[in-house]
Amino acid sequence: MLLAHQHIWSEGRAATIEELQLCHTAEHVELVQAVEDAVWLDGDTVCTPTTFEAAALAAGTAIEAALRGGFALVRPPGHHALAGRAMGFCVFNNVAVAARAAQQRLGLERVAIVDFDVHHGNGTDAIFRDDASVLFVSLHQWPFYPGSGGPDDQSETTVNVPLRAGSGDEEYFDAFARVVEPVVERFEPELVLVSAGFDAHAGDPLADMRVSEEGFRELARRCRGLCDRVAAVLEGGYELETLPRLVDAALVGFTT
Repeated sequence: MLLAHQHIWSEGRAATIEELQLCHTAEHVELVQAVEDAVWLDGDTVCTPTTFEAAALAAGTAIEAALRGGFALVRPPGHHALAGRAMGFCVFNNVAVAARAAQQRLGLERVAIVDFDVHHGNGTDAIFRDDASVLFVSLHQWPFYPGSGGPDDQSETTVNVPLRAGSGDEEYFDAFARVVEPVVERFEPELVLVSAGFDAHAGDPLADMRVSEEGFRELARRCRGLCDRVAAVLEGGYELETLPRLVDAALVGFTT
């Protein structure tokens, strides 16, 4: 688990049980911790005896990114994980835990989460749906897995921006300028956390979007302009040959 900050990196750390329980039920944390043989937590999410260690490292590194203004390069991803169960490759909701920990540690009143993973961050949405202190904004392919986040799925501090299959740089930039920037500006966050998924890339095998390497650099740059304090957490991205280049492009965008 790496914490990148202006292309300087350090190793992350594991989240404590108390930190995980800022967003997750004790029963869910204990279930993952107690696994002794490989089991399926849902139809997509396998859990082995080493999963708790890996998932706790991912969440803890996300916390450190939030506190230090870095980019948590972690797996497993997190934004589908619900308070009480794993879902869609996600065991603990890294960005949600990071938001709660940052509020607690830094005394922040308002945190915004911007999610540009190709899938709707349903877990993050559910965890903060009734919390006026956290704004959640998600740009995602729709209709698509997990089936939520449609045009009518909104609340006062939940803004879902569904995009049609085949959308590329221009559609994402338009949505960012038309929706994301105004709503975040009105919210006046003290911290912006980015769920940075790269599965909207044209070459990703699990989706149908057309965002380019340069597009991710620009999305990161625009996220960086939303607030004085910005951090990011890696979500999806499943073409292993292109993922390092996409992450590097986003790091450039976040730091320039």
